[in-house]
Amino acid sequence: MSQPLEYALITGPEEIVAERGAESVVEQVRAVEPEAEVVKLYAASYQSGELLVHASPSLFGGWTIIVVHDMDEADDALVEDLLAYLDQPADGVTLVVRHKSGNRGKKVLDTLKKNGARVIEAKAVKTERDKVDFVKHEFREARRKILDEAVGALVQSVGKDVRELAGACAQLIRDVEGTIEAEDVHTYYGERVETTGFKVAEAALAGDERTAMGLLRHAMLGGLDPVPIVAVLAMQLRQVGKVASAGRGSSAQVARDLSLAPWQVDQARRVAQGWDGERLGRAIQAVARADVDVKGGLRTEATVRSPEFAVERAVLEVCRARNG
Repeated sequence: MSQPLEYALITGPEEIVAERGAESVVEQVRAVEPEAEVVKLYAASYQSGELLVHASPSLFGGWTIIVVHDMDEADDALVEDLLAYLDQPADGVTLVVRHKSGNRGKKVLDTLKKNGARVIEAKAVKTERDKVDFVKHEFREARRKILDEAVGALVQSVGKDVRELAGACAQLIRDVEGTIEAEDVHTYYGERVETTGFKVAEAALAGDERTAMGLLRHAMLGGLDPVPIVAVLAMQLRQVGKVASAGRGSSAQVARDLSLAPWQVDQARRVAQGWDGERLGRAIQAVARADVDVKGGLRTEATVRSPEFAVERAVLEVCRARNG
């Protein structure tokens, strides 16, 4: 029988990816030692000598997996105990160290790597392109196909939180047969605030006043807060402006330069065909005024306008700017 893994190092701030990395190490060890016990240590509550106590051989034998969380926040006691352990490792122990970022405990990290630790990267998922890559990876791992339009729809619908995005991927993988299409995403997540905001913005930037106002008023009657509508409008207008001024490079190149996904560049280019700089500027100013109003900012008008009125006015002004 092969020997279980001795060391693992999980680096990076993305919590769900780091959690999965730790779980994969536990599964790898338990494939060889099914009864392996997991001990979790946290930098914030660590007591000097605690690591060495848990690493001591048990009278009953067995394997122990020690997971050290938040190494980047470690005090001197934890750093010293880890270095002491790495200098004289115990039999029957797998040491897993999680480190989000920074130079704290660098000597520990270097020693782990030198000793052949399995390194798992938990890079931050921040930009739209990061989220698109994350979704595609989820479906590749599950050996399922998802169309690019569906990836975009999913990121737009639930892309604020990576953990929620991962859950949405898991639900679609579990519940939908065959290739995942955009319609599948809309079936499950089409009534979410983010999705409604994108639909309103898409219609407004296309100059489709009737559709945009119908969607907006329906959402308002359903209790939708105007703030996310304005936020999505502003984001979409900024993307159009950025992409329009980025030149004629390939979608992939422009996406890399602007930290967008290629499908977003293609979408923004299609929208930009109906705009020029002056009208885009007017639309951005209208949305900026609405942003102040819906957040209760300073008013310069004699009559105090409601947030609902402010977002309706902004959507109308975007439509009319688009149509000249």
